[in-house]
Parts: sequence; structure tokens; C-alpha cells
Amino acid sequence: MDIKKSLAAQAYAQTRSAAAPGPLPNSAEEEAARFLGNLAETLQRGEGTARAAMTGGADPHALVEALASSQSAVATVVTVRDRVVEAYQEILRMPV
Repeated sequence: MDIKKSLAAQAYAQTRSAAAPGPLPNSAEEEAARFLGNLAETLQRGEGTARAAMTGGADPHALVEALASSQSAVATVVTVRDRVVEAYQEILRMPV
């Protein structure tokens, strides 16, 4: 009978440790700040590459890559903004 009790205690300890909360995910503010920081960095790199291409310091391939990256980043921000506005409008339509 002691073996069954010890096995039950071990099983309980394993399930309890598995159900214990881990580290909390980053808050929405931290995620938004990181996202906007990455966006700003991408746009600054694109501007720097464009300046270098105008003065002859960068090859056309690097310029095209930088412009495509900037365009993709701006399109992502526009899509996120549209989704946020859409969600806000849905919340406003909810009956109280």
C-alpha cells in the first residue's frame, strides 16, 4: 500500500509542476514598443542605403533590397492599424 501512495504522490507532484504558471508573456505595450522599434530601425536602414546609393556608395541591388524591406514594413504597419481600427469599431457596435 505504501508503494501506491508514493506513486500517487509522485503523479500529483508531476501534474502540479506541469500546471504551475511559467513566466508571463510580454505585455502588449512591450510587444508594440519592440515592433515599432524594429520598424524604425528598418526604415532608418532603408534611408541610409538610399542616401548611400545617391552618392554612389551602395550598389543598386542593396538599394532594391532596402526599399523592398521598407515597403514590406510599412505595409505590415498599415495592415495592423487597419485591424486595430476594425476591432475598435466592432467594440463600439456591441450593445451595452
